[in-house]
Amino acid sequence: MTKIGLLSDTHGFLDPKIFKHFEQVDEVWHAGDIGSIELIDQLRQFKPLRIIHGNIDDHQIRQEAKKSEVFEVEGLKIAMTHIAGKPGKYVKDAYDLINKERPDLFVCGHSHILLVQQDPRFKMLWLNPGACGIKGFHKVRTLLRFAIDNGKVMNMEAIELGSRSLI
Repeated sequence: MTKIGLLSDTHGFLDPKIFKHFEQVDEVWHAGDIGSIELIDQLRQFKPLRIIHGNIDDHQIRQEAKKSEVFEVEGLKIAMTHIAGKPGKYVKDAYDLINKERPDLFVCGHSHILLVQQDPRFKMLWLNPGACGIKGFHKVRTLLRFAIDNGKVMNMEAIELGSRSLI
């Protein structure tokens, strides 16, 4: 079993509460709009890290992180990219990635809206952890924590960090 902490859209702000919520995870995944190279360094010092860059990320971050990643954990194929649209209404790049790779689990960010949904067309689980930074239109900062065991996603938890504006 591999325990995952999933976040997105930090925009350069890393709430210290994240370290407590992700204390027991084996890996941290960041689905883009990281915002600073220092934030990547902090997360790498904390846990093994998988990252992709987002639309606000500069050239330094883009040297560290690709636009999308496809990898396997515990027999589950995962595709991760930042901008994807939503289940059934994909942006072209996300649709092409999904159609080519046929992942079991699809991870994205960008919308600042937490969404966990099955996509029956592609037979995959869609995950967007929402935004855990303080920039954007979201009202509540969110992230996801879950486990992958023998090809199955288990123990999914949506975690609220508090208000975006009241830190």
